[in-house]
Amino acid sequence: MPGLTIGDTIPNLDVETTHGRFRIHDYINGGWAIIFSHPGDFTPVCTTELGKMAEYAEEFNKRGVKLLGLSCDDLQSHHDWIKDIEAFTPGCKVGYPIIADPTRELLKELNMVDPEEKDSSGAHLPSRALHIVSPDKKVKLSFLYPATTGRNMDEVLRVLESLQKSAARPVATPVNWKPGEPVVISPSVSDDDAHKLFPQGYQTADLPSKKGYLRFTNV
Repeated sequence: MPGLTIGDTIPNLDVETTHGRFRIHDYINGGWAIIFSHPGDFTPVCTTELGKMAEYAEEFNKRGVKLLGLSCDDLQSHHDWIKDIEAFTPGCKVGYPIIADPTRELLKELNMVDPEEKDSSGAHLPSRALHIVSPDKKVKLSFLYPATTGRNMDEVLRVLESLQKSAARPVATPVNWKPGEPVVISPSVSDDDAHKLFPQGYQTADLPSKKGYLRFTNV
């Protein structure tokens, strides 16, 4: 069975978390969500990542995004670990729930298993996975990093803004795009419709083909 990927509906799993038990769809509740996994509690890279995710929580909140972490350790371990996370990243508060998955069953459902990393008993550990989920509960983007490489939260925020812009208008974001920079208008939009949809105007790149498909606008 293929793993969860872009376009799939996030499974409506019943999860036990540091904020109590709930179903994932109830937690998303018509908004955006970021679901991210970590290889283990009390591990160095994970500790830096969860602290940084907490530090960025307000930025995600401004964009209507809920955060949901996951690690294969139990709830008590999570609660104890949070103290270290908050101590390492001063001023941060881990206000988002973290799922406990000691049986490793949820990892498989969410396609967050690291095929190479195993614990001392030989059981697979979570990868450093992250899914961005839209209000319709579809996976819109997935990152899959090895345990040895920490993620870049600025990149998570950047791609989130790109996804939200594309969800709201027929636009896409070009290479190395950053929030505030021009976006490109979808080729499916005619020039006539582009003038109506983007009254602020747009610029068409002058290309050798003379095909006016590369149109930039600010939104």
